[in-house]
Amino acid sequence: MFAFGDHPALADALAELVRRGVKRGTTTSLEAMRRELAASPTPGSLSVVLRGDGTPVCVIETIETFVTTFDGVDERFAADEGEGDGSLASWREAHETFFRREGEALGYAFTPAMGVECERFRLVWPEPP
Repeated sequence: MFAFGDHPALADALAELVRRGVKRGTTTSLEAMRRELAASPTPGSLSVVLRGDGTPVCVIETIETFVTTFDGVDERFAADEGEGDGSLASWREAHETFFRREGEALGYAFTPAMGVECERFRLVWPEPP
């Protein structure tokens, strides 16, 4: 079980995008994963997505994960994340803001060359609209 983002309002907004079938991917800083001792999801694994208050919203299944750099994320993956207007420019702006905020909290510095793990998933429950 997990919530997307780093504050309740963001968790709520992103969970709703997943529930609606719009958000089908997510990106995590490799440095944050290392510092938080987080394991990579494996294809076929199921996760419960939570709202910011901890309420379950939906279940997703990991389809694939891959490692790249922040500046290596492409237009297709940005669109799969389903945030903003779906463009790579929008993805970069929102994710740089997030990774800078997260880096400040966890003690790492954002750079466009930093490693990230990208995950594609599908909505399992409730049935996609």
